[in-house]
Amino acid sequence: MAGGPGGAAADAAPGTPRTAASRVDITEAARELLDRLRARHGPLMFHQSGGCCDGSSPMCYPEGEFLTGAGDVLLGDVAGAPFWMSASQYTYWRHTHLTVDVVPGRGSGFSVEAPEGVRFLIRSRLLTDEEDALPEVLPGG
Repeated sequence: MAGGPGGAAADAAPGTPRTAASRVDITEAARELLDRLRARHGPLMFHQSGGCCDGSSPMCYPEGEFLTGAGDVLLGDVAGAPFWMSASQYTYWRHTHLTVDVVPGRGSGFSVEAPEGVRFLIRSRLLTDEEDALPEVLPGG
């Protein structure tokens, strides 16, 4: 999702229906990697489980290869890839804006970037008061 804090809703005129705050974005370096991976693997998706070790990093899968359900929340779209988070993790991070980035290193063998010698990671910040006042994402999107 592009744009500043709160996305398009932050610039909406009075009386315009409010949309959910942008909860997830992506750096340019991660976007470039995602584009290269998409060319090789087709449509992609992210899932953030909130577990320990590699489960703390966003995992990138061919879309539909990781099954989501009622226990997951769709936070948004990053560069054409849906970004899902486990609902239990979302309860802890609901006041946080996430940015997908990429760094050198070895991530999980299950995430499609693993053979590239890099891994996706999350950089976070608290939502602003204005963003936090916007409607929340609901489980399942």
